[in-house]
Amino acid sequence: MHLESIDLIQFKNHLKSRLLFSPQLNCITGLNGSGKTNILDAIHYLSLTKSAVQSSDTLNIAHGMGFFTIKGNFQLNGKGLEVRCSFEGGKKKQILQNGKALVKISEHVGQIPLVLIAPDDTELIKGGSEGRRKFFDGLLSQLDHPYLDQLIRYHHFLKQRNALLKQFAETGRRDLTLLGSYDQELIRLSTTLAKRRASLLAEVSPMLQRYYAEISGGKEEVSISYETEALREDFEVYFLSLRQKDLATKNSNAGIHKDDFDFRIGEHPIRKIGSQGQQKSFIIALKLAQFQVFEAAKGEKPLLLLDDIFDKLDDLRIAKLMELISRHTFGQIFLTDARPERSKGILGGLDSEVFFFELENGTVKN
Repeated sequence: MHLESIDLIQFKNHLKSRLLFSPQLNCITGLNGSGKTNILDAIHYLSLTKSAVQSSDTLNIAHGMGFFTIKGNFQLNGKGLEVRCSFEGGKKKQILQNGKALVKISEHVGQIPLVLIAPDDTELIKGGSEGRRKFFDGLLSQLDHPYLDQLIRYHHFLKQRNALLKQFAETGRRDLTLLGSYDQELIRLSTTLAKRRASLLAEVSPMLQRYYAEISGGKEEVSISYETEALREDFEVYFLSLRQKDLATKNSNAGIHKDDFDFRIGEHPIRKIGSQGQQKSFIIALKLAQFQVFEAAKGEKPLLLLDDIFDKLDDLRIAKLMELISRHTFGQIFLTDARPERSKGILGGLDSEVFFFELENGTVKN
C-alpha cells in the first residue's frame, strides 16, 4: 500500500499544491511555518477523516476561503483508490471513495492504516489521562470496527447519563428507572471495552520494549500498565456504589472514561525522571509498536509519518532509527525536517529511493 499523489486546495496555508510521492521515502523540508506539517496532516485526514492538529474542520480552511478539498490517489491491495475529503463552512464534511460518497464516515477508518509520530506526542507522557486513552482508542478504532461502534455508543450513553444527572440537580426530580438503564449499558460496555484495551496492551508491550531497546542501544527498560476499575469482578457493585457521589457531582465517576495508562522507565514514571531524549524514544518505540500491530492485523504496512523526527534525539538514537529504516522494516515513509542539509546528510546513505520536497509559504518549490 502507498500514496501515489496528493492534491490540496485551500487546506490551511496550501491554496493549491500537488505532490507526487515515492513509494519508499519522502522528505519534506522548509522553514517552520512553510507548510510541511500541513502536508502530513492532510495525509492523516485522508486516512482518519480528521486532522491530527485541529479539532474543528473550519480551522483547516485557508484564511478567507470558504472550503477545502484534499484528494489522494492510493495503491491498495493492487488496486487504485481515490479518496477525496471536502469540507465547506456550515456543512457536513464529505468523504468520497472513487467518486462515491460514504454514508457513514466511520466506514472509512481503518482502510488506510497510518502511524504519525509528531513533536507534541510527548504530551502522551506529560499530559493527562484523556490523551493516553485517545491514543489507544484511536489505535483500536483503526483495527476493530466493532470496538469503534461500541466506543461511540459508550460516549453517547455517558453524555446522556451526565445530562440526566444535571437535570436531576436543576429540577429536584429523579427518574431512577431511566438512570438505571443508563447504568447497565455503561457497566456492560465498560467491561467489554476494557477487556479489548487490556488485550491490545498485552500485544503492544513486548513490541514497545523491543523497539525501545533498539533505539536506545539497550540502555534502559520500559513498560506500560493499564489502570482500570472496569475489570474488577465486582465492577457493577463498585459502579452503583458511587451513585450518591454521581448525584452530588452531577457527573459519572466510574467507567472506562476514567482509565489511564502508566508509562515507566525502570521502576519509575517516565514523565518524572525521563530525559527529553528518553521520552521521545519511548514515544517513537510506542508508535513503531503500533505500526507492527497494524501490519500484523492488516497484512499491509501502514503509512508512517515522521514529523520533525530528528529533534531532541542524540546521534546514537538517530543512527538506530535510520538502521531500522535501512532494513526496510517499514513501507512508505513521509518525513519532515526544517534543516534540509541535515536530512540530506542522514538520508543520503540509505539504500532507499528518497524524494525531497522543499516548501516555502505553502508552495512546493521543487
